[in-house]
Amino acid sequence: MHEYENSAAWQPRMTDAEVTAEARRIIADAYRPANQMPTAYRDTSPLPAYGTTPPVPQPDRRIVPAWAAGTAVAGIGVGATCVGIGCGIWLACQGFAAVTLTSVLFVTLPIAGVAAVATALGSALRSLRGARTETHHHYAGPVRQETNQITAPAYGLIARNRNELNR
Repeated sequence: MHEYENSAAWQPRMTDAEVTAEARRIIADAYRPANQMPTAYRDTSPLPAYGTTPPVPQPDRRIVPAWAAGTAVAGIGVGATCVGIGCGIWLACQGFAAVTLTSVLFVTLPIAGVAAVATALGSALRSLRGARTETHHHYAGPVRQETNQITAPAYGLIARNRNELNR
């Protein structure tokens, strides 16, 4: 009687040659390079002498403007300062009298208002200084540039847009 005959996982044993062949097949499958799809394609056909201009890559480098980051940091600073001053006043007043949260808020409200106005003015002045930007376009060769502006008002609860450009 075979030792595996009574178990549910009984399988016939492989010979040494079969084991070697199976191991070689598994190793060959593991080291076989996978079929790869190309991730980029460069069209090397010659450009037309006239006609539409071929597309030009325009990399998008969006960064947060300095004035926006400064305004955000200033807003966080104003909020933290108001909370800190309010807590300080509340803690200081704990020893003098029974102070309610409402009275502490009314004491800190003018401070928060002045800080918010100062932040808004600083942000406005900084954005006015940074508003004077110039854009230069440099072209090499004949280029036809068209600028189209479409005004399509949409009114009501359900709007239907027809963006048609008739030339």
